[in-house]
Amino acid sequence: MEENLFPLFLKLRGRRCVVVGAGKVSEGKIKGLIAAKARVSVVAPDATPQIKKWHKSGAIRWAKREFGPRDIDGAFLVVAATSSNEVHRAIYREARKRCVLCNIVDVPPLCDFYYPAVVRRGALQIAISTGGASPALAKSLRERLECLFDEDYADWLQHLARERRKIRGAPTAPAEKIKLLEALVSGEAFEEFRRKRFKKLPPKASFS
Repeated sequence: MEENLFPLFLKLRGRRCVVVGAGKVSEGKIKGLIAAKARVSVVAPDATPQIKKWHKSGAIRWAKREFGPRDIDGAFLVVAATSSNEVHRAIYREARKRCVLCNIVDVPPLCDFYYPAVVRRGALQIAISTGGASPALAKSLRERLECLFDEDYADWLQHLARERRKIRGAPTAPAEKIKLLEALVSGEAFEEFRRKRFKKLPPKASFS
């Protein structure tokens, strides 16, 4: 049955997040959690060289053993990618008992949330989800959007944030502020920003 998913972006800074399994798939999930400043605990008998490196540097905590129910005590969310369906079912069952958000990679029935395909341009994030129906389509759409929204959007967003602060702090009528803020994000404004930015770039070296 098709579900209506609720889209949101989570703040994970300082929250305890558990990853069960430490293979290549888990590596990608852990990298994202580290970037979000989560407190990451990994449970697995063995790990990839990169995961071991993160553990050695203190970026994560790695418990070198099999999963136990108490591993998700006090966790905000748990992500699992192991080779055992039995372990996956046990993780999901224990997570539900504790009201811990759970994602069993590539097993939609055992997921409270899905990982979207994401386009990142600085603070700009565009997430695409098919509700687990077709990850390949989500990937294809992400690749198209990556071409549409190039790296200039990261710098433009920083520029918009600075201009927004100026407008909000100005002694201007609220209605006028809204007009100025809307004008800031127009297509024409973006193209003008790109032209000005291009003029400021240093000329390319010539080797002719």
